[in-house]
Amino acid sequence: MNHLLDLAESAAAKAYAPYSQFQVGCALETESGHLYTGCNVENASYGLTICAERNAIFRAVAEEGPGMKIKLLAVVCLGNEFPPCGACRQVIAEFALSDERTQIMFRQNGIAVTRTIAELLPDQFALSV
Repeated sequence: MNHLLDLAESAAAKAYAPYSQFQVGCALETESGHLYTGCNVENASYGLTICAERNAIFRAVAEEGPGMKIKLLAVVCLGNEFPPCGACRQVIAEFALSDERTQIMFRQNGIAVTRTIAELLPDQFALSV
């Protein structure tokens, strides 16, 4: 799983972050075994900014279709450490295999930690479809 952190770090180096200076990258592996990366892309109108995690997830959906499921996801911010934001957690939950099977990895105090989406977002929003 640490290879995903390396891929996320490489993606972070490509981020467009002139306003926050937070270069974030994400790498994910889907249930089908494909790898996708994304970086954050900021905009002067902050609401139009896209996070690295959502960028990678939307790319995976564009390639694999609406049935895409996330097996593993890693996020890295160059020079900082934090888990996915709340908006990204909700999008991850939408495409997670299940509460316990999708693993999210990030660095905390220099150490790679892994959490399930249920641990990061215990009361996720869901609609009955």
